[in-house]
Order: sequence, then structure tokens, then C-alpha cells
Amino acid sequence: MRRMKLRLSWMVFLALAGYSPSSFGQADDPIPTAIRKSGEIRVAAASSPPYLVVSPTGEATGYDADIINLALKGMGLPAMKALLLANDALIPALQAHQVDLVAPDLGYTEARCKAVVFTGPVYASQDGVYVPIGNPKHLTGYSSVAQSQDVKLAVVRGSLQEAFALKQGVKPEQLVRVTDIAAGIATIRGGRANAFALGQFTIPNPEQKSLEVVVDKQSPVNGVGVAFRMEDIRFRDAFDKQFDLLRSNGAMKEIYPFPNWDVLSKVHRASELVPSCK
Repeated sequence: MRRMKLRLSWMVFLALAGYSPSSFGQADDPIPTAIRKSGEIRVAAASSPPYLVVSPTGEATGYDADIINLALKGMGLPAMKALLLANDALIPALQAHQVDLVAPDLGYTEARCKAVVFTGPVYASQDGVYVPIGNPKHLTGYSSVAQSQDVKLAVVRGSLQEAFALKQGVKPEQLVRVTDIAAGIATIRGGRANAFALGQFTIPNPEQKSLEVVVDKQSPVNGVGVAFRMEDIRFRDAFDKQFDLLRSNGAMKEIYPFPNWDVLSKVHRASELVPSCK
């Protein structure tokens, strides 16, 4: 009887303080309130077929969409709706609350990890330089570009490759900055650049575009994950739990489109590749 009275007194205190049992559930909910209200997941994405293809209605297909939707399904949330943007507009759109998260288009960097929080990687790769078939400039990677002042290197503006090229001694005036992958390929075809720096798997079947890729063996392993606003770190954590499950049950391996699963499977958090990432 005394225990029941204490329980009733505690419930009365909570009610007077403005709390209810449901408010505790809401406080523990890692899903942002705006998503719960709208029932929609808005995802910023850069065009990167076949890994992400977006229909005119915003329906997304490809590995990027599949891995995000598997995680969302595990949390009881609907499939993503994609908003196609230029690479350098992804984080600004996220911070302006135009979208809820960013598809895995952005590699981990110290600068980006000051602005957003990332999941563990869903891609892992080294960099490569895509060159015309036959590699007429005999390029082996960033260092060979830096040593050849007449060589022009295309990079996606704001990308990991842009930052790493400069770090490796490539001069700013050697860079041809482009908005996306299609624009970079066009610079090679149009003769405005001699090579295009990207992740080694970014352009599928490059020979179909009259290109070949030369992997820079000196480049570090880069990770690419899903990005969230800093204040949504618990939503990010919920995604990471789903990705951990997808790694352990084999679902991620089954749909991962590249031959280096042994590299990706060993890295579970962004901080393992860039220590400053939270």
C-alpha cells in the first residue's frame, strides 16, 4: 500500500511538472520530430548513376538508395525521397533543413566533420585518375600530375580528391573544377583536362566512355558515409546500428557493388579513417 501511494505521488508530481509517460518515449526517440510529423525522408544526393538514379518523381534506385532504404526499413521508416543537387550544395541544403540527410556522396574530411556527422562507411576505396584509353600522359597518380605542369586535372569542386591533389603538390592552376561526374568526363572528352581524379570505382565500366582508371597506390583509403546535421547525432547512431546489422547478416555484402569488401568490412565508424570525425 505504501509503495502504491509513493507511485501515485510520483505520477502526480510528474503531471504537475508537465510530463507524461509518452513524453519519455519521445525524448528517447532518435528520429527527428519533423520526420515523425511528415512521414517523409528527404535525402540530398548528387547524380551518380548507376549507384544512385532518381526518377522525375524523386524515387531513387541503385546501391546508395538500397542501403539507405534497408536502414530506414529497419527503423520502421518509409523509403527515401531524393533531391538531386550539385556536390558542393549537399551540406548547405542539409544545414538549411531542406533535407533530412545526405546520401553517401561525400567522403570523410576533417573540414566536413566539423559541419556534419557521418555514419560508418558504405563505400571504401583509394583514388584513381581516369585518363583517355592508352594513358597518353603516362600518369600514375597525383604525384605524376604535380610533376607535369602542363597536365590539367579535373576534380569535383569540394571533393576529397580536390583537397588531396593540392596536398600532393598539384598547383591550383592545374585543377579544372567541375560540378559532378558527368561534367568531369566531359572535360576529358573535350580536351580541357588530361585526367579526372575520383574514387577508383566511381565510374563504372570506364572503357565504355573511352577512359581507363589508374589507381594511385599512394593515396589513402577513403570512406564515404551518410551525413547528418550535428544535432541529429542520435539519428546517425540509429543508422550506424542498422549498418552494423547489415554488415553482420551479410545484406550489405550482397549488394555492395565492388570487389574490395574485405576493405570495407573492417571499418565500422568514420573516426577509424578520420580521427576527428565524431
